Amino acid sequence: MFSILCRARSKLAPVAVVSVALTSAAAANPLFFLPAPQTDAPLPLRAPAVNDGSEEATPARFKRQIVDYTTREAAGTIIIDTPNTYLYFVLGSGHALRYGIGVGREGFTWSGRETITRKAEWPDWTPPEEMLRRQPYLPRVMAGGPGNPLGARAMYLGGTIYRIHGTNQPSTIGEHVSSGCIRMVNEDVIDLYSRTNIGTKVIVLPAEHRADAPPSFGHASKSSLY
Repeated sequence: MFSILCRARSKLAPVAVVSVALTSAAAANPLFFLPAPQTDAPLPLRAPAVNDGSEEATPARFKRQIVDYTTREAAGTIIIDTPNTYLYFVLGSGHALRYGIGVGREGFTWSGRETITRKAEWPDWTPPEEMLRRQPYLPRVMAGGPGNPLGARAMYLGGTIYRIHGTNQPSTIGEHVSSGCIRMVNEDVIDLYSRTNIGTKVIVLPAEHRADAPPSFGHASKSSLY
């Protein structure tokens, strides 16, 4: 009988240790035993942000910040200051949220008024025919992801081939390097994406204008890029 009790106690001993451990954890954290919240929302297919090194690569003046900004445009309007490589999201009351951007290189800039007609998270990239003729080595389609040149988000402008999108090359912010699209670091494009809707107005200033000059132009032209 004694040997049986000893064996029984030896089997129960780990249970006692676990009980003490759980009791200690519960005392240290009153939420320890609360069940995980239940939700019907689907799990995201990809992480909402990417550590792309932009924090170190982006100069201070191109980091996202609220600035004084006077404009006749309504709050919620996006204004692209092409020559100074800034994007302004108008807040109203004389302020705007300013982001650093990369714009079209020489011969690939454009100007006009458009609206956001489509939005996509981690978009696939399909190079347009004009680009494939210049660079036939490019892939015909590239799946979305951290290695995709469109980055974490894309906002498509009207019926043009232009987009405001992220980038996997944060060091190009502040440069005139693209084929006409507006690029932002992934952290910034995710932020801007959350502030915009289908129909958001986008004004792209010509390369010879500054953001404080009144624009005078019509809709963007597809042929102005290529």
